[in-house]
Amino acid sequence: MFILRDILLPLQDHFSETTLGRERASLFVYTILSIIVPFTSSMTSNLWRCLDTLFGFEIKNKRFYTFMASPTLPWAGLWQTIWGLIPSPETDGRILVGLDDSIITKVGKKIFGCEAIFDHAAKSNQSKYPWAQNIVSVGLLKQVKGRWACLFLDFRFYLPLKTIQEKKETATIRGEVVPFQTKMAQAAQMLIEIAEHFSTVPILAVTDSWFGNNGLWKPAYKAIGNRFNILSRLRCNNVLYDLPEKRKPKQRGRNKKYGQRLGSATDMAKTVQQEARFYNVNLYGKQREVSAYSRVVMLKTLKRPVQVVWVFRRTQWIAFAASHGERTRGLVVPRRRRAAVLSES
Repeated sequence: MFILRDILLPLQDHFSETTLGRERASLFVYTILSIIVPFTSSMTSNLWRCLDTLFGFEIKNKRFYTFMASPTLPWAGLWQTIWGLIPSPETDGRILVGLDDSIITKVGKKIFGCEAIFDHAAKSNQSKYPWAQNIVSVGLLKQVKGRWACLFLDFRFYLPLKTIQEKKETATIRGEVVPFQTKMAQAAQMLIEIAEHFSTVPILAVTDSWFGNNGLWKPAYKAIGNRFNILSRLRCNNVLYDLPEKRKPKQRGRNKKYGQRLGSATDMAKTVQQEARFYNVNLYGKQREVSAYSRVVMLKTLKRPVQVVWVFRRTQWIAFAASHGERTRGLVVPRRRRAAVLSES
């Protein structure tokens, strides 16, 4: 309980000193406790029941729902405090962060950030355009009891440009329309703020193939510098190129940016599998044997040299691209909300 007190009390300082601010500060802390207590699932309705049953916090259902959907919570200060409370955020001398976007379906038509969003993972009996919030989030990747966990560090609500231009109610805060930001800009902004807080530690961002391109790399690397690296899944149709040859003496013309075309990731997987080496890796909480092969190539989506790692397991394979200079020992491999570690034995 003393640990919870030391963690939760600093979070209350970010709320105003007004009566409403103190009430919201207390409600914020007790909501976190309701999530921690193994009372029931962390659905909003169940949290409201937990507040009333366990903590005696009397609040009307509608008012609690309004609080949970509030876009005016002081998240900027809250996240900074949470980052400072993490006892040992580093893994192998660097900060590992997972980056992805997700949707959370809602029912209320006036909830901030909601829009009819295409769900590419929708099942056959589900709507392809559910009414939902689209959230871009960053989390700290750490091993907890032998398995990888993602501990959230920051998030942003993404709204399409057309929703903001139409000045819909779900895109306003206190009557003002929020400015538009692309998902890449939101992701880069969060990574830059995290890197500024952990000012002396290298940052490795683990993403899927959608974020693993120059749209994220360029602004983040410009602000963070050599401390920033990115590891992403490589699309099977990404074309790879050899490193450009060195310029010959007195050779005219500009230097080549890319060398000989090597083919797609799929084409190369067929040829490099014979040269793969075996590794013992921590995969989904167990030590498993996989074969892997790595090579430094040029990638046009990042416009720079990258180290590509092909991982072969049974009848399937997957390729990952890491910005060149990032160590391949201990690479974290994202795969739909789960992570595995590839490391040399």
